[in-house]
Amino acid sequence: MYISISDFIKEWNKEAILTQNVLDGLTDESLEQQVYPEGRTLGRIVWHFTTSIPDYLAHFGLKIDRIESSENVPSSAREIAITFKNVSSHAAKIIEQQWTDESLGQIQEAFGRQETNASILMGLIKHIVHHRGQVTVLMRQAGIKPFGVYGPPKEDWIHLGVENPPL
Repeated sequence: MYISISDFIKEWNKEAILTQNVLDGLTDESLEQQVYPEGRTLGRIVWHFTTSIPDYLAHFGLKIDRIESSENVPSSAREIAITFKNVSSHAAKIIEQQWTDESLGQIQEAFGRQETNASILMGLIKHIVHHRGQVTVLMRQAGIKPFGVYGPPKEDWIHLGVENPPL
């Protein structure tokens, strides 16, 4: 659990870079890849977690501008990637400016539970990580090699001297 804002910001920035690397691998065509015929598209998922960052923070009392076009998924993968980069960077600044280390221990109602602000911030990271996992699977289905987030994708194991990578 985070005991200081700087602890959270370090983790946030590390996860934001990993997410940015995944988003930078998307193509405009890949944004149309669907989970299943009636399901969300890859574009809808990445736009959802990008635009939900300021919504989530505002819900828990931080003053941050929301993305007005959150319902309209851009057709440009580059636009989405740039928006994520700007939003994640701005979110870090807003948290640093508006919450203190003491703020992390404050308790709020969060999705029907009493949670500390530290837990709420961890929930924000987990939300993005959850959807980032979905995105890497959809990238595969769209024919794109995903960026290795916590380890290399299967194609890169050979560069590490492993011919039959673990499952």
